[in-house]
Amino acid sequence: MVPWIIIALLAGMGAATSDALVKRFFSGLSPYEMGLIRLLYSLPWMIFIFAFIPWPKTDLTFWVCIATALPLEITAFFIYMKALKVSPLSNSIPFLAFTPVFVILTGWVGLGERVSFGGFAGIILIVAGSYVLNLSKIASGWVQPVKAAFQEPGSRYMILISFIYSLTSIIGKLAILHSEPVFFGTIYTILMTAVVALLWPFSRARSGSFLARPAAGIILGLAVVFTVICHMVAISRIEAAYMISIKRTSLLFSVLYGAFWFKEEKIRERVAGALLMLAGIFLIGFFT
Repeated sequence: MVPWIIIALLAGMGAATSDALVKRFFSGLSPYEMGLIRLLYSLPWMIFIFAFIPWPKTDLTFWVCIATALPLEITAFFIYMKALKVSPLSNSIPFLAFTPVFVILTGWVGLGERVSFGGFAGIILIVAGSYVLNLSKIASGWVQPVKAAFQEPGSRYMILISFIYSLTSIIGKLAILHSEPVFFGTIYTILMTAVVALLWPFSRARSGSFLARPAAGIILGLAVVFTVICHMVAISRIEAAYMISIKRTSLLFSVLYGAFWFKEEKIRERVAGALLMLAGIFLIGFFT
């Protein structure tokens, strides 16, 4: 059996790749269109997987989790697309490091999970890494790297998204405990796609815009499906705080995409911050 930490790392790589593909090929569209494209191109693969997996026994808790998580997920989804559109990858995505911090609280309240001292220290290092990402601002005062998070729109969006994801991660794990990981991942994404598509008449999306760059869309869809499956399998095996922390290696991958694919600035300090996050991730993996 593949260790959960490897599966979570793959989920992080898939998430960063999906973000980079959306920004590279579809950022000229509206956030709604960017999100719809991401979902529509993953839909055929999700339906294909769904057709070949057994339908597990589900209960009321499972469907309540679905109904509760979907509105939150869709809200975060559109904010996420907006952040990808308006900000550099290396300056916005890293602030998802706040998710495991929020997960400590939501995991304790929602699932009664406990985090060891080593795991907690690792999460603190991840958050410290997000501070280093804006270390060049420290010349104007030690609080400036923190203020930078609220001055940059993409960073503000990502902090809000981190909090929402801390909720949906816990709700999603509860749903998995009352079903099965791949089943939940596929049906959840299919339902989310259907709801987002129903919002088309209320959007300003251009007709046929989702057909733009079909080759890139197909690759994007595969990356999304890969990420969803890895996420669901990994989170079913370990505490949510640990899994989300490891998945946040997507921050490092996003910084590297920003450096090599988008030629973004201040990459050295952002790589340094990402490496500090990896030190935290090592602690989490070692003490789990």
